[in-house]
Amino acid sequence: MKQLIEGEDYYMLPDGRLVFSAKYHLDRGYCCGKGCLNCPFEYVNVDDETRRQRLLDKRKQNGEAER
Repeated sequence: MKQLIEGEDYYMLPDGRLVFSAKYHLDRGYCCGKGCLNCPFEYVNVDDETRRQRLLDKRKQNGEAER
């Protein structure tokens, strides 16, 4: 397994949570369906369509570009 690099593959939030980067997700190659903050796959594997739409709407509200 590849060694993860902080600042490239992930970063830490002030509360201690680890967040994977879009690069990490692209390297992995697929959406896991868990609603990851930096998912570059538009949450295609999130089972609940209502939740998927909320995640996409939140991304738009935050001014993030379509990926």
